[in-house]
Amino acid sequence: MKQNKSSMTALVAAFGRAYHSQYDNPKIFNDDVAPKLISPQEFADIRRNMVQGIAFFNPEIAERYPDDPEAILRWIVQVQLSPTPLARAAYCEAIVLHELSLGLKQYVILGAGLDSFAYRYPTLMERLTIFEVDAPATQASKQQRLKDAQLEVPGNLHLVPMDFTGEFTYSSLLNRGFDPEAKTLFSLLGVSYYLTKEENARLIKELLAKVPSGSSIVLDYADEYLMEEQGVSGRVAKMVQMAAASGEPMQSWFSYSEIEELLAEAGLLVYEHLSPVEINERFFSGRSDALSAFETIHYVHAVKR
Repeated sequence: MKQNKSSMTALVAAFGRAYHSQYDNPKIFNDDVAPKLISPQEFADIRRNMVQGIAFFNPEIAERYPDDPEAILRWIVQVQLSPTPLARAAYCEAIVLHELSLGLKQYVILGAGLDSFAYRYPTLMERLTIFEVDAPATQASKQQRLKDAQLEVPGNLHLVPMDFTGEFTYSSLLNRGFDPEAKTLFSLLGVSYYLTKEENARLIKELLAKVPSGSSIVLDYADEYLMEEQGVSGRVAKMVQMAAASGEPMQSWFSYSEIEELLAEAGLLVYEHLSPVEINERFFSGRSDALSAFETIHYVHAVKR
């Protein structure tokens, strides 16, 4: 991934979490730190750009709310922008908290962006060591944002600059105190789509190679219908189009049997798999707004044998 583009992707994802925290109820994932990491000017700029792009996302909504930019923004955020980042974050975080009761010692967040887990769980300072891995430009941007927000990096958090999609190296983690003998959970969310199948297989195998049995990984992936499914208001097709236009085209999609085989070759067993229907039931049921699980996106928790 392009380093400068990774930073923008992280910013837009944080915008979605911040909007949800401030304006949506009930909460799927309440990231109350995200608003502190986005300046008022950035929030206003992203809001304006989203509203101005409504003709691309849905011309009917543009015609329905010609004088109501807040209604337009709400539609874009709830339908197109936020569903997957919110639900996968909630899914992963629940797994982290459960795994702590089973001896988890280290949590490695790949493609961390503006993740805020360490800041929202200060009580885990003595129990969990956290490593945020992302491109150097994204890491530098986050450090400046933390400084601007007057947020100190917790003692159990280590920022690791690394273009892991190009080449993952354990040395960068080891240099920051990573213990290869400790039970570890890897988060690989929002990444698999932009790598080839071969790159995904190599990365996952490398990640789990040096950690003990019982360590695990949480990831999301697009299924084999990615290029055929339109989704609600054509949002799946729009997602694919936007990725291509940004210079980061979606390169891989898997059937369940393919992802299961890829994980097995890395020494992993699927502990839990959530389909779009199951994601919708777990995280979006009973809502009266437009938030719903994204079609074609699945979540997996896989454990090393």
